Amino acid sequence: MNTFLRRASVLAGVTSLALAVGAGAASAHVVVSAPGAEQGGYTVLTFRVPTESDTAATTSVKVELPGLNSARTQPLPGWTSVVDKNAEGLATAVTWTAGPGAEVLPGQFQQFLLSAGPLPEEESVSFPATQTYNDGEIVEWNEEPAADGSEPEKPAPTLELAAATEESDAHGATAATTEASGQSESSESDTTARWIAGVALVLGAIGAALGIGATVRSRRS
Repeated sequence: MNTFLRRASVLAGVTSLALAVGAGAASAHVVVSAPGAEQGGYTVLTFRVPTESDTAATTSVKVELPGLNSARTQPLPGWTSVVDKNAEGLATAVTWTAGPGAEVLPGQFQQFLLSAGPLPEEESVSFPATQTYNDGEIVEWNEEPAADGSEPEKPAPTLELAAATEESDAHGATAATTEASGQSESSESDTTARWIAGVALVLGAIGAALGIGATVRSRRS
């Protein structure tokens, strides 16, 4: 778990930097990024939400999730977040809502981070989003690419997933494997310690016997 948290923090930092650098050049769409995200693994999802309107500010963002076991939002000053779950306890959506003065103004963007997983075991996963403005306008980012591969007007945020590696497959088993390894090493250490202790006792007994023999010979002489 500590390893995962450290890895998530590093990925979040890299994602934030990459998105901040590319914000000006990128098209004004709601997008998702998670460098190194793998099928069936856990990661930190970063949703970048720009305000396209010239007169209104973004006050709410809702993102649909593909039924995840875990979905935890990162605190964002001025914003509240709510994770929706179904009857099975799987996370199906997350909504961020701005408080007074925290709205995303025209010409600005905001980033929303979500620690989530395990991701679907598919080549890509979509996160349809709903963006709400303070003038009542609602924008649905839920369109899939056209058959010819061209990008739609309101594309759904989509994340490409790398094939799962042995390490990511063992997310739940890594701890058990490490524990078993530790137990094995501990057992081997105990066995070695006992063997060394036994040898020491034998050598001690031999030394004591030689000492007694030397004393007896000394007295006879």
